[in-house]
Amino acid sequence: MKATGVVRRIDDLGRVVIPKEIRKTLRIKEGDPLEIFTDREGQIILKKYSPIGELSEFATEYAETLSKTTGHIACITDKDTIIAVSGGSKKEFLEQNVSEELEQLMEDKEIYTSKENSNIAMPITRNDTNERKYNSQVVYPIISNGDTIGTVILLAKDSNIKMNDVETKVAQSAATFLGSQMEI
Repeated sequence: MKATGVVRRIDDLGRVVIPKEIRKTLRIKEGDPLEIFTDREGQIILKKYSPIGELSEFATEYAETLSKTTGHIACITDKDTIIAVSGGSKKEFLEQNVSEELEQLMEDKEIYTSKENSNIAMPITRNDTNERKYNSQVVYPIISNGDTIGTVILLAKDSNIKMNDVETKVAQSAATFLGSQMEI
């Protein structure tokens, strides 16, 4: 554990304010759920909660099925990181933070499909450079109980392949199914 040097008092309702700098660093926004852990030494650990992270093993299997079915790279994200990838480099994607553009897309609950294999593509991870390797892509939000909890992403391995309605429908079906699993 890393000491921050920040000390806060508990108010009369039992609340503690998490400093703005820490919230910004850990990308915790107002309304984000936090999971609370304790250990034997009396430490309290707060961890950003990812509802779809509960399904990470299932999401991995689902990504593998999507990749085999479509022949594309399949990624499944929660709101912060890529939790499952198949058909592509796990090192490049798995557990990488999602890009600001992808975060905004989730916040707006928008569907993204690249057009005509242009050189413009949605950056997927924060590590993405301006070099776009996957210009043909579909990004579909996973919505559960009215909130976006992640995305299903299909990326073409071949730069000459164009995403069409079939890939969009596949991503939509996957996102709808994963969202419904969270409501159970």
